[in-house]
Amino acid sequence: MISFQAPAPARTALAVWGAGLVAYVVAVTGRTSLGVVGLEAAERFDISAAGLSMFVVIQLAVYAAAQVPVGIILDRVGSRALIAVGTVILAAGQLTLALADTLPLALLARVLVGIGDATAFVSVLRLIPSWFPVRRIPVLTQMTGIVGQTGQIISAVPFMALLHAEGWAPAFLSLAGLGVFTTILVLAVVRDAPTPQGVDRTTAVPTVRPGPEPLRRVLALPGTWLGFFTHFVSLFPTNTFMLLWGVPFLTAGQGMSAQAASALLTVAALTGIVGGPVIGTLQGRHPLRRSSLVVGTVALTIAVYASVLVPATPRPMAQLVLLVVVLSLSATAANVGFDFARSFVPSARLGTATGLVNVGGFVSSLAAIYLVGLVLDLVRPDGAYDLADFRLAFASQGLVWAVGLVGLVWSRRATRRRMATEGVVVPPVREVVARLRAEAPRRRRRRPGLAPTPEPREPSERDGGGEEV
Repeated sequence: MISFQAPAPARTALAVWGAGLVAYVVAVTGRTSLGVVGLEAAERFDISAAGLSMFVVIQLAVYAAAQVPVGIILDRVGSRALIAVGTVILAAGQLTLALADTLPLALLARVLVGIGDATAFVSVLRLIPSWFPVRRIPVLTQMTGIVGQTGQIISAVPFMALLHAEGWAPAFLSLAGLGVFTTILVLAVVRDAPTPQGVDRTTAVPTVRPGPEPLRRVLALPGTWLGFFTHFVSLFPTNTFMLLWGVPFLTAGQGMSAQAASALLTVAALTGIVGGPVIGTLQGRHPLRRSSLVVGTVALTIAVYASVLVPATPRPMAQLVLLVVVLSLSATAANVGFDFARSFVPSARLGTATGLVNVGGFVSSLAAIYLVGLVLDLVRPDGAYDLADFRLAFASQGLVWAVGLVGLVWSRRATRRRMATEGVVVPPVREVVARLRAEAPRRRRRRPGLAPTPEPREPSERDGGGEEV
């Protein structure tokens, strides 16, 4: 790959990232479009609620299964080409769904949407290290996830309004047209990396040969697994609650109205807007404590979830608000996994690593969603769920947390051992705290007018020592 070390012009970098971000917003809009018109879909295709749930399962399964192949292709062809192809596939899926009048054709349409959706996020993440300095990457990674979720608002408000006003076909045809527009935008604006003087390069030069060897090398790196299990253990509680079981739990279990439950879920979106940049800033300033940030967020999520599930009576509104806030923070912590991939995997294989990390959260989400539904079916086959049923069913998520935490601890230890062989030793937290306490009096004694003593900071990959954990 052609190397280019000079910083990219800010406007060009923002334009490239912005165009990629538009593609991701369109992908999320396509992902969530069918969910907001579930009743209309059930009527159009004459299916039951169980049949309708197949759309969600197929969507997530296709998305997760496509991540590794998409990552390998991304390393070969670059973000620009892959995003453009993905938006074309998205448009084809929405066109098929607009014209579909049978269930098999509708399922095929959602498979196409799932494949197209799978190309967007990882491709945009791969653009960021090429166009922005290292210190900005964590915040921009978080902002990519946050801004992308505005696609849910597009599907819930203007798309739904258009469907009710004009009907099924015009609404989904509009999404197909949006996909075509995005393809043109991406081809016009996105470049895989800044172009050195005298070199005309709009697409990536292939740097990884096809075949299983690059994938094996990525799998052999403990940093890849650290990212995988970070995403695995942090994302599933949010997806399980937000995508399927949250509203039934709040209405049938906690006695809330559907309107109040929907309003409560909007709190999660607002929390992400605030929490994402905060977590991104913290992981950027303290790269040696990123895994501690993840472990702390997971522990907080488990504690708050337990405080809601252990009591046998409905919880006060303040406690439920705290639950959705913490669930949103858990989802933002999942994005730290992509930062691990960036830190420990060679840039030529970053797409493959990012795809593997992304698989983690969606595999755990599928497992948790299935476990909750399985327990509910076992304890209440008639579907008349109450709070006791949800308490037992949601407790089954503990199995997924256990697997994720074991994997996270194992991969963190393996990563630190590998770092130690390269001369980078992560100091215990108690030593860092003791050092800061010892230096505090000296900082307070600084007199005005003197040049300040540089603040001690933890090493990062710019120091030549890699990043942690």
